[in-house]
This record gives sequence, structure tokens and C-alpha cells, in this order.
Amino acid sequence: MTRYVALLRGINVGGKNIIKMGDLKTCFKEMGFVNVVTYIQSGNVLFDNIETNQFQLTQQIEKGLSESFNFNSKIVLLSQQELIQLIKTVPKDFGVYPDEYRYDVIFLKAPLTSEEALSKIKTKEGVDFVTAGNGVLYFSRLSSMSGQSQMTKMIGTAIYKEMTIRNWNTTTKLCEL
Repeated sequence: MTRYVALLRGINVGGKNIIKMGDLKTCFKEMGFVNVVTYIQSGNVLFDNIETNQFQLTQQIEKGLSESFNFNSKIVLLSQQELIQLIKTVPKDFGVYPDEYRYDVIFLKAPLTSEEALSKIKTKEGVDFVTAGNGVLYFSRLSSMSGQSQMTKMIGTAIYKEMTIRNWNTTTKLCEL
């Protein structure tokens, strides 16, 4: 069995695609996954499965969610080992100064690469700091100047539909679960 985390994109945000976590957990169990756990309302599901082909597993989950909840589901799927590696290879000082910076991990939906995403992400000099990782972007911004950050401007871009964002606290908590 492999432990996975599915990061759902675009649920329970702005009154759209509202899904109760109990219903989400039931849906995953009905798809045949075991040891299913959800974490907070933003669509984080941890589960075990024998399937090792993540592409096929992603397609199965997206199809099941789309049919169950009547919306075009997109997820980013990571094994627990990939999540652990992502946390181990975090840029120096990322997540270290939570009183000064806001830290987010931008998870990229394959086939989008971190290099391609990085080339399309705009930042505000002196406010935003972005580093490419394996399938992710590590994004930090000065808390005192967060109103000037380019992070919110990403939402209206085409590339935004191929990513999902979790704050650093959520990302590390998912690893602990």
C-alpha cells in the first residue's frame, strides 16, 4: 500500500463547488480507497491504495469526484514520500520567519513544470520571493507588504487553473498526517 495525498483544486472557495468533508471522505471510500482522512475544508484527502501509477490514479479520482459532485474536478496527487521530499528540499529559510513572511507552496498539476510556471509567475520586487522545486513553487511574501504581492493576481491567469496552493502550515501538517 502507498499513502497518498490528493489536493483538490477549487472547492469550498468563494461559495463555489461546496463539498462537505464527510461527503468527500465517503466518495473516496466508495472509489475503493482505504484509511481515508480529510484535513480542513480546502480539499486535502489522505488515503492508501495499491495502485502505483499516479497518472491513472489521478484520472480515476478526478472522474469519480466530477461524477459525484457535478463539477470538473482537478487534483494534484502526491505520494507521502514525495511530500516528505518536498519538505526536506525546501529553500533555505523558507517557513522560518512566520512573523515576517507568509509562506505558500504552489502545487503544479502535471504536465506543468516548475520551470514553466516560474517563467509565467509575476512577482513584486522586495515583496515576493519564488523558488522552483520538484513539481512545486515555494512562494513567500512580506507580511507587512502583502497588499502589494502579486500572489492574488495569479488567480485570473490561465496557468492558475493548473495549480493549487496550500500554506506552509497546511503542507507540513499533511506530511505529519
